[in-house]
Amino acid sequence: MKAAYPLHILMTADAVGGVWQYALTLASELADCGHRITLAVLGPAVSVEQREQAAVISGLSLLETGLALDWLADGPEPVEQAACELADLARRRGVDLVHCNSPAVMAAAPFPVPIVAVAHGCVATWWRAARDEPLDPQFDWHARMMRAGLRAADAVVAPSDSFGQTLRETYGLSQVPIVVHNGRAPLGTGDRMHQLDAALTVGRLWDPVKNARVLDRAAAQIEGAFLAAGTLRGPHGEEYAPQNLQCLGYQSEAALARLLDLKPVFVSAASFEPFGLAVLEAASAGCALVLSDIPTFRELWEGAALFVDSEDSAGFAAAIASLMNDRERRNAVGAAARERSAHYTPAASAERMIAIYQAALAAQEVAA
Repeated sequence: MKAAYPLHILMTADAVGGVWQYALTLASELADCGHRITLAVLGPAVSVEQREQAAVISGLSLLETGLALDWLADGPEPVEQAACELADLARRRGVDLVHCNSPAVMAAAPFPVPIVAVAHGCVATWWRAARDEPLDPQFDWHARMMRAGLRAADAVVAPSDSFGQTLRETYGLSQVPIVVHNGRAPLGTGDRMHQLDAALTVGRLWDPVKNARVLDRAAAQIEGAFLAAGTLRGPHGEEYAPQNLQCLGYQSEAALARLLDLKPVFVSAASFEPFGLAVLEAASAGCALVLSDIPTFRELWEGAALFVDSEDSAGFAAAIASLMNDRERRNAVGAAARERSAHYTPAASAERMIAIYQAALAAQEVAA
C-alpha cells in the first residue's frame, strides 16, 4: 500500500531487545513504499551486525543518539532530556510524523508533528507479571511518564489485543489501543524435511518473565536435548545460570535461521508477552509450538500450538515428549503454526501502520 504522498518518519528504537527487529522490519517495508525513515536509536550503541542490517535498507538513515532509554534510566531527568532532543531533531529534520517505540518519552517535550506511540512493553506491566506485587516506588516516575506519553500521543498502538487491554487497565486509558500485530518475514527456507529431535527456546534467559527456570526443570524430565538461545546476563546485571538447558548464547539471525530450519520443537514458558517475535520466527519455519497458556499466546496461536500452564514444568516436558514421540502429530502442529504465521507479515503490519499515520496527519490538518 502506498501513502498519498511519501512521508519522512522519525522512528525511535533501541538495540537491546525485540524492538530493534520490529523497527527494522517495519522500516524496510515503509522504505519499499517510498517513505523515508530516520531511525533514532536510544540507549546502548548498536552492534556491528545491527549496523549492517540497517545499512541495506534504502531510505533509512540510522542515527545513534546516545540519549537515554527510558527503562534503563535511573530517573526521569535523562528521559526528559531525550524528549527535548528528539523534539528538536524532529524540527531540524523536518519530519512529517514521529513513530515512537518508547512512549514514556513523548509527554516530556512539545513535538511539532503528530505522534504515533507503539507500546511493546513497560516497567509497570512487566513488574506486575514478574513480581505479582505493587510497583516499587522507585519506578513510579516511569509509570507517570508512560501514562502521560500514552495520553499525549495522537494514536496508541499495541501488538496484541491482550497487551492493549493490559495497557488500558494499567494506565487508565480512555480506550483500548489500536491493535497492529507485528510482522516478520521467515528467517529460513522452511523446506528442510529433517527434524532436529530437540526442544528449543529463544529469548532473554535472564528475564524472569521468560520463565527459563521452568524450562530448566522441564529439560531434566525429557529425553534428548533442550537448547536455549539467548543472553544469560541482562543490562542491569541480572543473571541466570540454568543447570539442564544447553545454552547456545546469543545467535545471529543467520545462525538462528539455520537452527529453525531443522524444525526443533519450539517452547516458550513466558508468563508475560506483549507479542513474541521469537514464536513467530519459529512458526514461520514450521516448528511445532509448545507455549505457555497466557492470553497473548491464546489470541495469536489458538489452534496452532499446544498450551501449558506457565509454571508447570512437568506439563511442558509431557507436551514436548508427546510431539517427539508422534511424528505425524508434530508435523501437523508445525504445519498449523506455519499456516497461522502467514497472518503476521511485515506487509500487513506496514499497511495498518500507514493507515494510522495518515489518520493522525489528517486529524492534524483538520485541527489546523
